[in-house]
This record gives sequence, C-alpha cells and structure tokens, in this order.
Amino acid sequence: MHPIWTYYIHYTSCVVGLFLFWNSILLKSLNKIAMLSYMITNRALLTGILPLMMICFWACSKNDIDDEPPVIIMNEPHHFPHACDTVYVGETFLFRATFTDNRELGAYSIDIHHNFDHHSHSTDYDECDLDPTKTPTDGVFLFIQTFTIPDKQTTYDAEVPIEVPENADIGDYHLFVALTDKEGWQTIKGFGIKIAER
Repeated sequence: MHPIWTYYIHYTSCVVGLFLFWNSILLKSLNKIAMLSYMITNRALLTGILPLMMICFWACSKNDIDDEPPVIIMNEPHHFPHACDTVYVGETFLFRATFTDNRELGAYSIDIHHNFDHHSHSTDYDECDLDPTKTPTDGVFLFIQTFTIPDKQTTYDAEVPIEVPENADIGDYHLFVALTDKEGWQTIKGFGIKIAER
C-alpha cells in the first residue's frame, strides 16, 4: 500500500476516534449539566417551594376547620312549642324552630315520647311539673322523624305539622330536637310538654 494511503487511513481513524471521544465527553457533560439542573430544580422545590406550599395548605386547612356546633333557637314568640306548653289530642300543632350554623346546616330530627315514668336524659332539658307516674297504653303517642335541610343554608326556619291522634295517651311527654350541620356537629335541645284533652 502506498504510504500516502496509510497516512490517510491513519489520519481518518484518528479524526473519527477523536470525534467519538469528544462526542462522548460532550454527551456526558450535557447529561451532568441536565442532572445538575434537575437536582437544583428539585432541591429548590424541596427546600423552598414545597415547604411554602405546605405552610399555605396548613394555614388554609386550619382556617377551614369547622369546630362550631349548630344552634337551635326556640325561645321566640313565633316558635312552638315552648317548655311546658300543651298540645291537644285530635289536633295538629305546628312545630316551629329556627336553626343556624356558621358554615352549613345539614339535617334535624324531632323526637316526642312519653315521660309517664319520669325518666331523665343525659342531655340538658327543661322539665315542667309532672303528673303522677302511670303505665302507657297502646295509645301512647310517639313521633320520631328526620328532615333534611336544603343545601347551602346557614339559617333555616323549620315548620312541621304534627298530628296528635284522638286516642293518644294524655300526660307528660318529652320533645327533643337534634340538629346536625354538614360537618357532623350536633346540638340537642329537649324539654317537657303536655298532651291533654280540650
């Protein structure tokens, strides 16, 4: 082979080798730069942005905690019944109460049951003068019902017609109202009422 061709082949292989060598170094450098950039970005995210986001989330979620129970209002003149009021057999009376909550109301229930045995409850309630104890008959009055409050209400005026049957046992009864807000907080108000004949 002519020396010039040997020189040309040797030169070409050196150039190709150098090109491949520098290309691999350049790629490694670019990979290192990209990795360093990625690490710096993630480090900034972990040490700066992420804690800031966590603090904001914590502050917002702390403000979003609803720890206030709803309120039952039954002491206004238009509310009915009040403690120790009388309702009558064979008639329908209109239960009226006002409910409020700082965020959103959920549901309420009304429970009317006899107190012929002068029992007590763990919740606070107003009691009136009681008749002598007695045994209930088949006509003892019992009313238990739950009602859903429309969405997005912070104040709600409840009106429920309640019919007392003709054959209801007369005497002492308890009326309890349980009010729950959307978070699940509950308030209970109870008091004594009378069922009588006119």
